[in-house]
Amino acid sequence: MNSVYLDNAATTALRPEVIDRMTQVLKESYGNASSTHSFGRASKALLEQCRKNIAAHFNVSASEIVFTSGGTEADNLALRSAVRDLGVTEIITSKIEHHAVLHTVEQLAKEYNVTIQYVDLDECGLINYSHLEELLQSANHPLVSLMHINNEVGNILDIKKVAHLCKAYNAMFHSDMVQSVGHYNINLKEIPIDFMAASAHKFHGPKGVGFCFIRKESGLKPLIFGGEQERGYRAGTEAIHNIVGMDEALKLAYANLDDDKTYVSELKDYFIQQIKTHLSHASFNGGCEDAINSTYTLVNVCLPIAPAKAPMLQFQLDLKGIACSRGSACQSGSSQLSHVLSAFLSLDKLKQPSVRFSFSMYNTKEELDYVVSVLKEFVIGVSS
Repeated sequence: MNSVYLDNAATTALRPEVIDRMTQVLKESYGNASSTHSFGRASKALLEQCRKNIAAHFNVSASEIVFTSGGTEADNLALRSAVRDLGVTEIITSKIEHHAVLHTVEQLAKEYNVTIQYVDLDECGLINYSHLEELLQSANHPLVSLMHINNEVGNILDIKKVAHLCKAYNAMFHSDMVQSVGHYNINLKEIPIDFMAASAHKFHGPKGVGFCFIRKESGLKPLIFGGEQERGYRAGTEAIHNIVGMDEALKLAYANLDDDKTYVSELKDYFIQQIKTHLSHASFNGGCEDAINSTYTLVNVCLPIAPAKAPMLQFQLDLKGIACSRGSACQSGSSQLSHVLSAFLSLDKLKQPSVRFSFSMYNTKEELDYVVSVLKEFVIGVSS
């Protein structure tokens, strides 16, 4: 087997239909959407149709969707403007958020003297909702920022519960939903969230495009200044081909959601069983064994390998054509421990290598068998 791609939480392959649609737009709809001539008007019409289509998936108004370069920009737009313009003086978050959130709130604390509170986690890294409520009870002009699905261990936040808690205590609520959009149905009419971030390349769309949901009349101000694109929220000429690609990818993701979810869930269950059968001393991080509290798209495995041998693992997997990750792809070049795992694992567990395997409908059980065989061979080899 030449190659196996199991790093879908980092990025996904484009669906063929998305490539076809983007190619068509690149050839035919190259007008600037801000231009008033026929070429510009055609692009503008395409842009606004995509906005309506995307908004419909979440049961919101098209005016509440702002196109961005991806999830990181969307997170920054919501968080920075909330502090700068909306009177937020305290941010409640967790230590297992994506760095797009953690580094942003740390910088806001330096720039604006914002107080940062971290909600407690249990031994699996799941949010302690009682502690969250305690923090909300004593908070001053707070904003809560908690991700829907953790990108390293797959833990699922009870997004509706948190949203209603925030509403009860007059707190704003922002959620990084990069790992859940396109993989779960999300009805924002039923979830009183203020801001949401999404990124197309996590659901088989193009890189470099995403969106921020901004609840109507939130008062949010621009982060990037220039022209009046995106209703003034985000200046800069829109990348129509990328936005169309995102629209197409999201449409296909939700049209095929039930079948894809069933198929990928079976892959995950099969992989867990094979790991347990052939690597009995391996363990699973976070709640990723739990079908209710974790996403169906990934597992995070702690392997029984001595710390001195751990650096060889990633090299060996790559040598065998297996793509996976130690954690977030945004920090894969770093030799530091995962900040997510460090937040709740014991020191002994942290000394052993942990690997994230994330799946899509393009994977097969035969690929998973191959991966398990490579892992087994490596574990036996370094133990002998």
